[in-house]
Amino acid sequence: MARIAAESLIDRLAAWGVDTVFGLPGDGINGIMEGLRRHRDRVRFVLVHHEEAAAFMATGYAKATGRIGVCLATSGPGGIHLLNGLYDAKLDHVPVLAITGMQETSVLGTGYQQEVHLDKLFADVAEYNMMISNPAQLPSLVDLAIRTSYARRGVSHLTLPNDIQVAEEGADPYRKVAPARAPETAPIYLQPSGLPRQEDLEWAAEVLNRAERPAMLVGQGALHARQEVLEVAEALGAPVVKTLPGKAVVPDDSPYTTGGLGLLGTRPSEELMDDADVLFMVGTNFPYSKFLPEVHDTRVVQFEADPTRAGARIATDVPVVCDAKEGLRALLPLLRRRESDGHLAKYQKMMAKWRADMESLENPDRDPIAPQYVMSIVDELATDDAIMTCDSGTIATWAARHWTIRGEREFYLSGTLASMANGLPYAIAMQHAFPGRQIIAYVGDGGFSMLMAEFLTAVQHGLPVKVIINNNNSLGQILWEQMVLGYPEHGVRYAAPRSRLLGLGQVVRRVRRQGDQGRGRRPRRRPGALARRPRAGGRGRQPERAAHAGQDLLRAGQELRAGVPQGAAAPGVHRDHPVQGPHPEVLNGSGHRPGDPGGGAAQWLHQPGAARGPAARTARCRAPPPPARPPAPAPPPSTSRASSPRTSARAPGRAPPPAPWPAGPAR
Repeated sequence: MARIAAESLIDRLAAWGVDTVFGLPGDGINGIMEGLRRHRDRVRFVLVHHEEAAAFMATGYAKATGRIGVCLATSGPGGIHLLNGLYDAKLDHVPVLAITGMQETSVLGTGYQQEVHLDKLFADVAEYNMMISNPAQLPSLVDLAIRTSYARRGVSHLTLPNDIQVAEEGADPYRKVAPARAPETAPIYLQPSGLPRQEDLEWAAEVLNRAERPAMLVGQGALHARQEVLEVAEALGAPVVKTLPGKAVVPDDSPYTTGGLGLLGTRPSEELMDDADVLFMVGTNFPYSKFLPEVHDTRVVQFEADPTRAGARIATDVPVVCDAKEGLRALLPLLRRRESDGHLAKYQKMMAKWRADMESLENPDRDPIAPQYVMSIVDELATDDAIMTCDSGTIATWAARHWTIRGEREFYLSGTLASMANGLPYAIAMQHAFPGRQIIAYVGDGGFSMLMAEFLTAVQHGLPVKVIINNNNSLGQILWEQMVLGYPEHGVRYAAPRSRLLGLGQVVRRVRRQGDQGRGRRPRRRPGALARRPRAGGRGRQPERAAHAGQDLLRAGQELRAGVPQGAAAPGVHRDHPVQGPHPEVLNGSGHRPGDPGGGAAQWLHQPGAARGPAARTARCRAPPPPARPPAPAPPPSTSRASSPRTSARAPGRAPPPAPWPAGPAR
């Protein structure tokens, strides 16, 4: 079989180390899809449900791995759908390659169906942007596109007309008139040196050594420089403030950090910005300059990889262009170690109080359930190398303040674009990249509903992502903003959903307290509460209703991952078919009171091939109905003290609390 030009494209992607392409087929990329099919042993194609999700997945993949992310979409509307996710990559400076289709070259300019000139549309988002018009341009333009994405930390775009995709590989149908041959390039990127100039280092060291109240502000550009950041902080005796995209630069339990800055930051960080006489910015272009020091009171040293961003927010006394890791390593020998003078100790004491204040908000007795409590449980039960992805909105607040960076944990969100709906696609891409790590998507109901079909993508590919939905039936961040501005609330609340599963193969597990009987009975209190492992010297025993609900919830996740034999079903679960292999989970941390529509904690599992039609409809589990008038009769009284939710004893025969979520299986 003759090789087609699309194969040259896929071959070169593989040569660059690309092993995954996220996308959605269409008649504008049939040739590229055939190239992927012929080379499916080298590059896997991840079928998504919406092109926007494909772009988010490519962006999330690039953020977590440092390697280029690749997304694919058809001509016209397919390519248009990529834009939001690509702007996320552009604004957060990660390398992504977008590949799109185009109409055949012979009909371009005639207003043909789906004729959208995507190269023009992508002109703003892309650092490299080209329509392939001759098969001889491949694979060299692939090399140039990927090199540009790495060099400029941004998006590249290649669009291929249909006839070019299926043309003979390497064909050059045109007569040569220029004194040049088709370029012959290699899939190689030469990383430039990240070392700063020596005179810049000495200047920076002079300013930092004179500081009496130094502070460091670190961002995502320093994510690979944790050890160097901590060594410089120790030498200077400087507290370390972290931007939200740079949350994982140093652990949250480090004695040097004061946490975040800005609306989602901490009070100690805000006071440090007012107090510091020298601010050392490393790997950050923090945009919210209102929270930065006044320049007439503070000298500023900045280590920045991109010379165009040095001094872009506030006047900078010593701008140094360098890689964060290499620059800090070269700076360390020039720094004089400060003797302890109480500056760092002052902020350590303030952070101890802040952490205690945050812990007091993790109250299990609040009704509706407190989102801080849900986040604290997730934080305790997640592994020390877990990755959390997050949408934009109020959920970013809870994650910023109650998700603790420890060990090798990571944290990703749409930093500068602040898009909604990125959390689930990020998680799917990162689970592909790291099949042995635990990936948790913490999202709001607004963001989840935008791209909720991608939950089926996770199921189809057997990805054990954990999806935790903070459900308040509103756009909570906008509601807050309206309140702060003094505007009456308007247009920010959704109707409470009613679950009406249509027998399409889902299995729903309702979390019940001990003592709740019957498949259809509504849980009496806080079905979304999760279990917490007691802390040493903690606040005492948690309410048993939360513990039992959490045990059921976590046990359900373990059952879904491990697989349940045919006919074996946990109490309260209707199961028509066995569950095989890892599956994603949805934990609905609802803020509803019992009886409100949409309340409750659930795990959703899609089983391909499950029963459909009337038989399936009779088997489905429904969410609690809206409260009836008059109220539904109370459940029959328990006949055993052991089964009462108000007792502290565990019911006879009840399994012990499950272990923390295991990591996903090795591929």
